Amino acid sequence: MKSSLLPLAALILSLGASAPVRAADPAVPAEKAAPAASLADPSKLTEKAPDSFKVKFTTTKGDFTLQLSRPLSPNGADRFYNLVKADYFKDIAFFRVIPGFMGQFGIHGDPIIAAAWRSANIPDDTVKGSNVRGAITFAKSGAPNSRSTQFFINLADNANLDGMGFSPFGKVVEGMDVVDKLNGEYGEGAPSGRGPNQMRVQSEGNAYLKKDFPRLDYIKTATLLPADAEAAKPAK
Repeated sequence: MKSSLLPLAALILSLGASAPVRAADPAVPAEKAAPAASLADPSKLTEKAPDSFKVKFTTTKGDFTLQLSRPLSPNGADRFYNLVKADYFKDIAFFRVIPGFMGQFGIHGDPIIAAAWRSANIPDDTVKGSNVRGAITFAKSGAPNSRSTQFFINLADNANLDGMGFSPFGKVVEGMDVVDKLNGEYGEGAPSGRGPNQMRVQSEGNAYLKKDFPRLDYIKTATLLPADAEAAKPAK
């Protein structure tokens, strides 16, 4: 990775931080205060993932498929598997895309759901893979055990992240050209850049993003591929 991107790598550390959960924005309409039960309570989504599974993402730029490996990062794979099964990834923005570095996503567009998951952290995993181009990894803070629901896909080989504790748990196996096309015009988030302010994404959700950053790309759906779901057995 080019040296000019090294400071950006360090900035990932601040994304996914488990800061105190703020109360729901009072401007959120009352009818939005009752998300699906499976998403409102992270403690209920703790199923163990298969050793290997695939997930197809349908986005505003097209489709891509991830191959996930539980042995690479067990806690991370389990969390991701449960989020997919609970239909978490619906209308989820790629809110931080930095060309030549990575594309980040995972804050829910509904502030109520985002608040429920923000501090639902999982234990760290030992780094067994590398942040090569196409690898998917959790974003996290500098604190231990700070991973929750934020992820990034490496758009280049970012091996310097390996030593910083970023543990990949899978890779794009189809549609990397789609990932490369994700809109990166807004770049780094505020306050260091002109892109979305993560605190506002957390508290205001997609209403903020779609108003102030109308050309961001979004995940429409994420689906566990049936063939893999049938063939793979949960790890013992």
